[in-house]
Amino acid sequence: QVQLAESGGGSVQAGGSLRLSCAVSGNIRNTYCMGWLRQGPGKEREWVARIYSSNFLTEYADSVKERFIISRNNTQSTLNLQTYDLPPEDPALYYCAGCICAWCPTRDSGCWGAGPQVAVSS
Repeated sequence: QVQLAESGGGSVQAGGSLRLSCAVSGNIRNTYCMGWLRQGPGKEREWVARIYSSNFLTEYADSVKERFIISRNNTQSTLNLQTYDLPPEDPALYYCAGCICAWCPTRDSGCWGAGPQVAVSS
């Protein structure tokens, strides 16, 4: 029921930054939080960050703490991910996603429904 449209991504210099955006539309009554997932070469998809729809509380994977910032607008219609100091050893495809489980797990699971990916490389 939730439709996702992503923008941003691309190649950035090591130590640079990049902003990813995700426009959210449709029926979001069963979406308790929004987040980002990613998948690097030769790796399984992993959870990156989440933000609650109710109070905007955020949480991050240890691998991206102090480097990524997840945010939403006041109307909860867009989801953003700001990256800082992106290392060249960490290219990946990033996915914005909604969580249909109330507990919003801090791991990749069936609770996360991912949309089209946005490529990020250094």
